[in-house]
Amino acid sequence: MKKIERKDIWLFVAQLAVWLIIMLALPLATFLSTQDFHSTKTSFRVVWGIMHSPFVIYFTNFYILGPFLFFKRRFWLFVLCNLALILFMNFPFIYVFLARDRIPEMPEMSPNMWIGFFSGVFMFLLLNCVIAAIAIGIRHFIRVRQIKQQLQDEKAKNTEAELAWLKSQINPHFLFNTLNNISSLTQINPDAAQDAIAQLSDLLRYAMYETNKKTVPIQGEVEFMRNYIALMELRCNEKTEVTTTFDVGQNMEIAPLLFISLIENAFKHGVSSNRPSKIDINLLQNDDELVFSCDNTNYPKDDADRSGSGIGLENTRRRLDLMYANRYKWEQTLEGEMYHIKIILKI
Repeated sequence: MKKIERKDIWLFVAQLAVWLIIMLALPLATFLSTQDFHSTKTSFRVVWGIMHSPFVIYFTNFYILGPFLFFKRRFWLFVLCNLALILFMNFPFIYVFLARDRIPEMPEMSPNMWIGFFSGVFMFLLLNCVIAAIAIGIRHFIRVRQIKQQLQDEKAKNTEAELAWLKSQINPHFLFNTLNNISSLTQINPDAAQDAIAQLSDLLRYAMYETNKKTVPIQGEVEFMRNYIALMELRCNEKTEVTTTFDVGQNMEIAPLLFISLIENAFKHGVSSNRPSKIDINLLQNDDELVFSCDNTNYPKDDADRSGSGIGLENTRRRLDLMYANRYKWEQTLEGEMYHIKIILKI
């Protein structure tokens, strides 16, 4: 059974209040103008006699016939139930009309009276149909809004789940590359490898605890990138030139580990053991824009292994799509042996 929420109760109370205002408006106006309780009582009886049927029809259509028949496309049953409801609500009047011959006080119906009677019946049926249509219309409007909200909530949940999955991919990918570098370093410089393991513990601590957040302070990200770059430089030889520039504010926040895959890409594809290599990494803030750029030499092992390809970059681009949508620009070029990538974020 569906749980009744507070907003559903408030919706019912609001509709009930509107109906009470409509039904009490004429009696109250009568009392204020005449100060006569008898006239006010008569006025209330007249209003109730006219409005009790539309009142019941409105709430029955809004809460029962609309959800269970109309919106399930059982239109004929919906119409029949409304007709039965109108007949039931007006049974005393119908009974008096059918039994008029047995009531001595009832005058004989003249042609004009018959015309007036059927005109009144038509107008009354029309009023009830309009009330039922209003109830269905309001219910449909609320239903459409609820469906849109559910779709938005579902989309948000799916987006959060995908972001969590994408971030969960980063940590193993980052750890694999880092351990691979340390493994290579143990053969070249065991002492440096020990320092690298100590640095790795700090990086992992950040990756484990900070990346659970949707956004993190930019300074923490900068520190993480500095440490990661320093760790990657340990296995580079004197032929590799690495330059960095970080110039960002204190209060900005961004998605965690957003650029780490791009830095991984630069060291993975941009460093050669026997050829001059260059990596230039920049992160700059310009008012409400954050600009990340990376230029590196490109030494692919084969056609499929080159800068600008791989899971890490696809992951980064998808995270940008989910978190920054139309608020980022991605520029990527490969010119000769130099690979350039630039991302401009509107924060």
